[in-house]
Amino acid sequence: MDKTAKKRKRVAIIGSQGVPPQYGGFETLVDNIVKRHDPEAVEYTVFCSKPDMKTDMSHYRGNRLRYVDIHAHGVMSVPYDIVSMIMAARGYDDILVLGVSGCVFLPVLRLLTRARIIVNIDGLEHKRDKWQNMARRFLKFSLDTCVRWAHEIVSDNKGIQDYVRNTYRREARLIAYGGDHALRDVSDRCQQAILDFYGLKAGAYDLSICRIEPENNCHTTLEAYDGSGKTITIVGNWHHSDYSRDLYTRYKDKPDIRLIEPVYDLDILYALRNNMRLYVHGHRAGGTNPSLVEAMFFGKPILAYDVIYNRETTENKAYYYTDKESLSRLISLEDLDGSDTTATAQREYIWQKIARLYESMY
Repeated sequence: MDKTAKKRKRVAIIGSQGVPPQYGGFETLVDNIVKRHDPEAVEYTVFCSKPDMKTDMSHYRGNRLRYVDIHAHGVMSVPYDIVSMIMAARGYDDILVLGVSGCVFLPVLRLLTRARIIVNIDGLEHKRDKWQNMARRFLKFSLDTCVRWAHEIVSDNKGIQDYVRNTYRREARLIAYGGDHALRDVSDRCQQAILDFYGLKAGAYDLSICRIEPENNCHTTLEAYDGSGKTITIVGNWHHSDYSRDLYTRYKDKPDIRLIEPVYDLDILYALRNNMRLYVHGHRAGGTNPSLVEAMFFGKPILAYDVIYNRETTENKAYYYTDKESLSRLISLEDLDGSDTTATAQREYIWQKIARLYESMY
């Protein structure tokens, strides 16, 4: 036996809905790091929400799945994460927790387990507009507890990393979000069929993909495009809240605006991104946003809301706006270039690189 050989690490992943992915950013993160893991170095176990998943598999891409009979989203994410932590307290070398909602339990988990606890804190949830005061206080307390009790903190954006350093005097490890999974092999014929289905013409529409929430400045995007002579297609959850329903009612019949329900099929998303004129990213909260990173791979101009997180993600190589007027000026221009942001994406946001950075922590 080679006495210098390293022991394979057993790592539990907690905080996503589960895999195969069918929801959002954390699920895509998990899917891509487990499918690209080094099986001689790491054995993953992914904790999944039994009520939310459409499948009931014991293994996925050579990794174990364990199920928790609790929904993974909304207020239920707190008990979902806590029960998952209790189940993972034995039998693992490392526990990777995604998000801070259940991190109020970390002091207890430290008593229950010898595993190293690593937390990806995602964005600054307590600063998001969608939360009321009580929820914000709870999420801030969860973040405070997380930073104090986790063995290691992961930030996906330098802006978040700086916040942790300045607020808590603690260093977070910077590991971004990948986006090359958005590149697909979709024939021209198939792409044209997708555009025809949505009533779009290649190169004649702009695109935005987001949750329809105030913090994503959806109202600003719609106000800028209304009557502009440029077409915007926005993919999002238009019937999720009073805010989204009100915007849908006001703008659904406007000639320059296409409002599309959520799309999770990567081939359809590829066709929409590959044929857009430019991409509009209105997020003003969070860290490295998945939809922004994914859009950066397509060589098209990026118009991003001017906050530190978006500037860090794009390395100051996108075009930035702060209100309806500045966005209107940008969308009227025809000589914008997206090659610099694509070069950044191809260097920084490759999943193989991201997977190895996670493995380096275990």
